[in-house]
Amino acid sequence: MKKTLLASALSAVIFAPSVAAIEIYKDDKNAVEIGGFVDARVINTQGATEVVNGASRINFGFTREMSDGWKAFTKLEWGVNPFGNSEIVYSSESNFESKSGDFLNNRLGYVGIGHDKYGTLSIGKQWGAWYDVVYNTNYGFVWDGNAAGVYTYNKADGAVNGTGRGDKVVQYRNSFGDVSFAIQAQLKHDTFYTCEPAMGLGTDCEARWNASEESQEVNYDYTYGGSITYQATDMLTLTAGINRGEFDVSFHTGDKITATDLIYGVGATWGGFDTEGFYAAANFNKNENHDTDNLGRLIKDSYGIESLFSYKYDNGLRTFISYNVLDAGSDYVIQPNSADPKDVFKRQFVVVGLHYVWDSSTVLYVEARKDYSNFTSADKEQEARMSISEDDGVAIGIRYTL
Repeated sequence: MKKTLLASALSAVIFAPSVAAIEIYKDDKNAVEIGGFVDARVINTQGATEVVNGASRINFGFTREMSDGWKAFTKLEWGVNPFGNSEIVYSSESNFESKSGDFLNNRLGYVGIGHDKYGTLSIGKQWGAWYDVVYNTNYGFVWDGNAAGVYTYNKADGAVNGTGRGDKVVQYRNSFGDVSFAIQAQLKHDTFYTCEPAMGLGTDCEARWNASEESQEVNYDYTYGGSITYQATDMLTLTAGINRGEFDVSFHTGDKITATDLIYGVGATWGGFDTEGFYAAANFNKNENHDTDNLGRLIKDSYGIESLFSYKYDNGLRTFISYNVLDAGSDYVIQPNSADPKDVFKRQFVVVGLHYVWDSSTVLYVEARKDYSNFTSADKEQEARMSISEDDGVAIGIRYTL
């Protein structure tokens, strides 16, 4: 049992759920694994058709047997962009790649120690404890689940508040019987700048701030989070968690606000996405000052729901449907001098997909998204800009896993 507990704890930090890895070296003390995938897809959305990168990545995991039952481990993961940049921004990954022309970019990098009894302690850029609560609805290949509070601040990687791939995170994990948990602190201080597109103004928000033009300076302090997972039966898993941070926003007008970034929620999962038969997962969250709308304006409070249902047949075909909604309602904009403080923000969409799992390492797929969002504003230009990245779409692709 103790070895099983340590193995599950190490698996949680070293490799994200459902990502395979190949052991390329092992002796009586050290083991090395390589993982990742290359994903190429053709996508039609936002009035364009392009070949785009599907969040391709490569990672290396290392473990070392130490004295008295301890293990040391580390993981390094890079996003790989072998197909060039895309003008289409449709998910957290494509948003990141559209800002970077690098062939490689950092996704994860951390080191830690683990023990059968005392659990694991890891330090670095790693998946946040909050992701344990909601990852089981994030199995669609093309369109991220942008309602679970993971990829915050307009579909970034969740590094600012530690709910996604958090920066400078100290995290502890352990398991007791059917219950496992994670707690973390993100020990960093961020200063960054935000701004809305505006006629006659540049897109460099920091330059606009320095010139006293329309923009905001955000000073973000430490964040803290935790999650708990209960394996109720062989098929049913229940999760719950919370994440909290604080930040100050200064506006070019001289106005200032101090806000608490808070998200909390629960999830439930039935079955396994990669196993034959029926799979279902859903999660619900409430949040305050945790995300922005599609123009970068802070959302005062909202709720999010994600769900995914799939069935995998014995011939390798897997069908799925997912529904996601992030609803801030109206009157959600808190920043001063907004053109329309009664704007409505409701991101809502359905994704259907068909995967052919040729073998465990090769998947051919087609996925389609239908958008049902409601972005209403008295400023119609603003309303149109809000809707661009939430368009309907169809994609076909192939994923080759190492």
